[in-house]
Amino acid sequence: MRPESPICPVLVAWGNAWLSGHIGLDEAADHVEEVGGPAVVGEVPLRKYLANLRSGGLSGFRLALPAPGDPLGLSGPPGFNSAAVDAGQAAIAVLDDTRLGLVPSLDLRGSSYVGVKLDVHEAGPVRQDLPSVAEAERELSEAMRDATQALAAAGGPARERPSHVPDGGELAPGYPARAHRVSALATRLGAVLRLAEERGLTSGEIASRGAAVRELDRAVRRAIVAAHHAIFEPVRNL
Repeated sequence: MRPESPICPVLVAWGNAWLSGHIGLDEAADHVEEVGGPAVVGEVPLRKYLANLRSGGLSGFRLALPAPGDPLGLSGPPGFNSAAVDAGQAAIAVLDDTRLGLVPSLDLRGSSYVGVKLDVHEAGPVRQDLPSVAEAERELSEAMRDATQALAAAGGPARERPSHVPDGGELAPGYPARAHRVSALATRLGAVLRLAEERGLTSGEIASRGAAVRELDRAVRRAIVAAHHAIFEPVRNL
């Protein structure tokens, strides 16, 4: 998958909205397929796979947006972690007694068929150290301020392009307003990072600016993950 493709964020957001009763299964699957085209899990159509998961005790989806050296949202095993880092994203289906990691790739058949295939991996326990949406919003504001100062001092945007900043996708019905706001801001900043260009700077300026861009990249990914998990947070914390 292209790093900026929001397949997993969309699956997590709309899958959770379906599981919490805000939308139906067909609407959730339609949103995923609007982003990536026809979707299969292994060889099973997405709708059928999700229905089967629910009958097997599916209670929620979690989002992972890892980058090399930053396994955001991942807790093993190594095979799943490695595949998710390569893709830049994964969705984790939480069932009663197990967790399944879904990692996307392009599904190309013939000359015109373009869809998405989700490979299934065993996944570790749900991470408990991820930020709340309020914490992620503060981190994003601080990283945005620091990056703005560093870029201004260095003379303009950097060409350094973070390789794992996906579009956050559209949040679904049932998510709190704060989550929608944080996801939208993080998505806009992710787009800015992907389009950044270097403009004839010294090596010292590039190094200084690169650190700020990397920190903003991390804050953007954390904010997108937090927003997509906000549907699980107590209302008083939002």
